Amino acid sequence: MTALRFALLMCCSVVLISCSTPDIKTDPTYPKGDTGKRREKVGTITNNEKGITLFGPDSKDRASAEDNGIGVNAYLWKATLDTVSFMPLVSADPFGGVIITDWYAMPEKPNERFKINAFITSKSLQASGIKVTIFQQKRGTKQGAWVDQKPNAAMATQMEDAILTRARERKVDDEQAL
Repeated sequence: MTALRFALLMCCSVVLISCSTPDIKTDPTYPKGDTGKRREKVGTITNNEKGITLFGPDSKDRASAEDNGIGVNAYLWKATLDTVSFMPLVSADPFGGVIITDWYAMPEKPNERFKINAFITSKSLQASGIKVTIFQQKRGTKQGAWVDQKPNAAMATQMEDAILTRARERKVDDEQAL
């Protein structure tokens, strides 16, 4: 019974101690260690000073969260969907910026098929904001099984360029509409 009380006391102590950390952002005298310097230089995982939100935005952040319908650049998102629209989609996550297609074989090359994974990594319209990976398979000689091929980096770059071109076209169209 004393071990249970001791464990409960330790848990309560940890919770209370974790609530009393200094506010690094507003206290200029608080020394920055290696972690703080690295965070300023590189950034955080979420690129958000507030960290990861588990149960939705605060009431203060709700207005800004409602303004952003998706978590990535809307032009890149829509342009990526437009560019891969000829392929069947497996997954499309607008908040994470991930689009995954299913395997697709072109009618003129039925023994070769492709799959595309597109990752939108930025909220700004820039070339580094999109990363495309193309997987390729060819039908093998053993009972028609599909065999993985070396990924085609040039084809992935062409797909990224096509997406960026389409995103810029959409942005220009939107600006002209205003």
